[in-house]
Amino acid sequence: QKEWVPVTKLGRLVREGKIDKLESIYLFSLPIKEFEIIDFFLGASLNDEVLKIMPVQKQTRAGQRTRFKAFVAIGDNNGHIGLGVKCSKEVATAIRGAIILAKLSVLPVRRGYWGNKIGKPHTVP
Repeated sequence: QKEWVPVTKLGRLVREGKIDKLESIYLFSLPIKEFEIIDFFLGASLNDEVLKIMPVQKQTRAGQRTRFKAFVAIGDNNGHIGLGVKCSKEVATAIRGAIILAKLSVLPVRRGYWGNKIGKPHTVP
């Protein structure tokens, strides 16, 4: 792994420890432009799943050009989820790009209770 050098002001604040939790970023509706911010807060608990890989074709004068579109869902099983879609010439590159886009689109899921208030917070299935 390479050492993370923040580019945005938000990234620098996270790296210095001035922003201590991800919810404070969402509270002020700040755009997350670096996927390392999500890695910083949710790194170990993050799970990704490739939902679908589909070939897409573009018609050119010489024939068809095939590329692969990857759909990836990412989450920490604790109220954060993101979805990424990326198209690339190779499957591995598409998956890698979709994971980065999914990290950039991570959002909090509002969870509550349905009916009686017994147990941990949960969402309606």
